[in-house]
Amino acid sequence: MTAHSASLTARARSLVGTGGPKDHSTWLEHVLGWTLVVVVAMFVTQVGWL
Repeated sequence: MTAHSASLTARARSLVGTGGPKDHSTWLEHVLGWTLVVVVAMFVTQVGWL
């Protein structure tokens, strides 16, 4: 792998981000994900679906 292709790979990885939390904050993603699961479960329980 040449230096040029390595820099292109690094640039491509920085451009493809989703705009969410950075990689070092995975605990935040887990907390927000489980919060969403709980909120959806409470909503489904209140509405009476399934």
